[in-house]
Amino acid sequence: MTEPELDAPGPGAAPPLVLDSGFRARHAELALGYGGGGDPDDPAQVQAMQMVLHIPKAEPPLRSAVLEAAAAAAVALCLDPRVGPGGEWEPRYLAWKRSRIRKVARRARGAQWISAGDVEGITIDVGGAQARALVPSPVGEVDPRIRKLQIGGTDLEHDEPGPPDPELPVLWVNSALGMTVGKAAAQVGHASMLLAGALPVQQAFAWAEHGFRCAVRDAEPEHWARLCARVNGGAGPKTIAAVRDAGFTEVAPGSMTVIAVAP
Repeated sequence: MTEPELDAPGPGAAPPLVLDSGFRARHAELALGYGGGGDPDDPAQVQAMQMVLHIPKAEPPLRSAVLEAAAAAAVALCLDPRVGPGGEWEPRYLAWKRSRIRKVARRARGAQWISAGDVEGITIDVGGAQARALVPSPVGEVDPRIRKLQIGGTDLEHDEPGPPDPELPVLWVNSALGMTVGKAAAQVGHASMLLAGALPVQQAFAWAEHGFRCAVRDAEPEHWARLCARVNGGAGPKTIAAVRDAGFTEVAPGSMTVIAVAP
């Protein structure tokens, strides 16, 4: 599997990660889980993380690689020094993480993708497949360059990337739900966050040092049933994390969409 690449050095590049008190504080915040707050009365103030998937028309990337990039980008932003104590992104990040959490995945190509790179966030590249997680904001304050990007109506064919690397976390997607690539991108982003928060801080940092490399695979019904049994049995709380969707789009409320398993 190709090593993910984070933002290249330059204006707005991510600060280096160090296993210091700052990383420990960011991990501790992530370990608390997310959500808890209700929606504001004003719908425009609902908090969301916008995720941009680079899906060129001529040579679209592999679906599995796009989802791996999306999962890595989401958790990379959550453990970036800029969201930690005193960081420039901290207020916006915490306002989102401590509310009813949402992610919105959008498609970009050509000049749209280039413009998205100028909006604050983190891009991950997995073998040429790219996804960018943007600093969360109220939905009524989304940057105009992002607001105009398409949300629905785009999908990618399912591919068969082969057995996952045994040294990587695997994010198993519930294939029975038939989620679009945008919906799945949001769900694997939730899963990577949950898994990083569940891991001991040293293991989470080791994952960060490798660019949050992960494998995303479809779980067929029989395999999914075995994974659900592990989740429901409470086995391995630091090695497995499950995403249950709120049911705003595509799937029924309470649906288990992704199960993340540590190596």
